[in-house]
Amino acid sequence: MSISQQVNSFIEEQKAEWPQAADNYAALSGVEVKEIAMPGMTFKVQFNPARIVSSAAKVDAASLKARKCFLCAENRPAVQRGIAYGGRYTVLINPFPIFPRHLTVPDTSHTDQLIAGRVADMIRLAADLEGYTVFYNGPRCGASAPDHMHFQAGNSDFLTIWDALDTAAMSPVAAQSASALSLAEGLPMPVFVIDAATPDDGEALFDRLYSALPVPEGETEPMMNILARSADGRVRVAVIPRKRHRPSFYGTEGDGCMLISPASVDMGGVFITPRREDFDSFGADTVRRLFDELCPSAAEAETIAETIRKQ
Repeated sequence: MSISQQVNSFIEEQKAEWPQAADNYAALSGVEVKEIAMPGMTFKVQFNPARIVSSAAKVDAASLKARKCFLCAENRPAVQRGIAYGGRYTVLINPFPIFPRHLTVPDTSHTDQLIAGRVADMIRLAADLEGYTVFYNGPRCGASAPDHMHFQAGNSDFLTIWDALDTAAMSPVAAQSASALSLAEGLPMPVFVIDAATPDDGEALFDRLYSALPVPEGETEPMMNILARSADGRVRVAVIPRKRHRPSFYGTEGDGCMLISPASVDMGGVFITPRREDFDSFGADTVRRLFDELCPSAAEAETIAETIRKQ
């Protein structure tokens, strides 16, 4: 039995054992979804009230210090079992799902959410989890547990970014053996794409990108969301650089405020709205404003690409 088959069986076992998780997965069948067509990419918007836990998460230092880490083994519910992976991680069911199959994959130790030195791990995980997209939220790019290193994973066919990248023109940036780093053209946001033939080559290309991205004042790493999935014998990694944690209109009070805290799933094509009023008002203008505020411009992304080309 493959790792992905083991994980699929594990999800069903956990749903049978854990009523809260089972109810939240069952509720996915009733979530409302609408589509927004943009140049280069179609987006979906999901009305999912259960995700307010993540969208409204307080991730400031004082709030993190005051709560127990929900990804540490000693603090997880007794019913939440896990599967050991790679000698360093544990595969868990996510009890507040966005996807029909939604996983959280934390490090076994309590260590900060930082991607440096872990992209090869991410590529291996994506290769092993056939049919899944593995994703990483930077500590201030949607992570609700920035104090504990973790990946997440969900059904690959759920996100629209992969279809967009399949048809997008690619501007070459760098190569490593049979692997390549490119900048996708024509999407509503900048996306750097690594087509990794091996985990080590993929990580080597990512390191070149990582070193070229700016680190905002007060941050511990460049701001980014990363998504990866396997296809055609290699793993494709999408890196979406960020420059801001939440949009200027994030909030629950005041005209025009929306409870939207974009993470990898949102950047990958499915915006999650836990409030009805936000779902109803979400349109193409919202998408454009989000990307304008949260991501580098096309010109800034090209400058980053040129920096790498000159390395």
